[in-house]
Amino acid sequence: MSGREDEALAQAAVTALTGALALAPKPGLPDPRDLGARASRMDHCRLRWSAKALAPGLAAMAAAARRTGEPTPGLRTELGAIGRCTEHSVHLAGGGHRGALWALGLLVAAAALDPRAGARDIAATAKQIAAHTDKRAPRRPSRGSSMSAKYGAAGARGEARAGFPHVRRALNALISSRAAGATEEQARLDALLTVMSTLQDTELLYTAGPMGLRHVQAGARGVMEAGGTATKAGAAALTTLDIDLHARACSPRGSAGLLAGAVFLDSLPVIATP
Repeated sequence: MSGREDEALAQAAVTALTGALALAPKPGLPDPRDLGARASRMDHCRLRWSAKALAPGLAAMAAAARRTGEPTPGLRTELGAIGRCTEHSVHLAGGGHRGALWALGLLVAAAALDPRAGARDIAATAKQIAAHTDKRAPRRPSRGSSMSAKYGAAGARGEARAGFPHVRRALNALISSRAAGATEEQARLDALLTVMSTLQDTELLYTAGPMGLRHVQAGARGVMEAGGTATKAGAAALTTLDIDLHARACSPRGSAGLLAGAVFLDSLPVIATP
């Protein structure tokens, strides 16, 4: 790999994230409709802008993986240091995307280690990287770690150490929905809802508690059981869920970051083509 290929991986990840942001309607999450809502207009604009601030850090992660050549403890520590610097840059640009940075950073680094690897192999390599401890990470509790300790939820760290099962599930949903005739937007919404239906989202646990999490999971399952967003019944169920979650201020942010990871992996065969 070269520096140009590192940048290409980073840009693919950012494109995946901005593509996920562009989807609508996303239940409980910012989407382009916010541009017409004065109260929340800045949320979507800020997230679109700050997503671009991830690119230099993601390219640096790809370069670090390429130099190291293996999923070593040293690589995990270096990725952590780059990630914290990138978080600061993103904060200055408007904030957000912390969960997406974690998932995309590991997947980009794993893809850089073996440019010829398929999506499942990349997820497996990311699992190997995540299995190591970042010895330089600050020893302070986060929302996610607090909820993981309190409720036993896997959280972002557990998701990575399990090989990103929800990213792989979202990727399968993308492929299945396309094969069934869904549009690209509908397929991506189905992938998002697939993640929402089972993910133990620690951010939701923090803001809405176990009952709120179960409510979101049940609503997402309801859309998929109605046939998915490409069907009339599924689209109606999605509209109902969207209104409900926005009214409750339930935001499944963890699912959004994992959807971006799936869209990134889905794009890799395309960017690997000369």
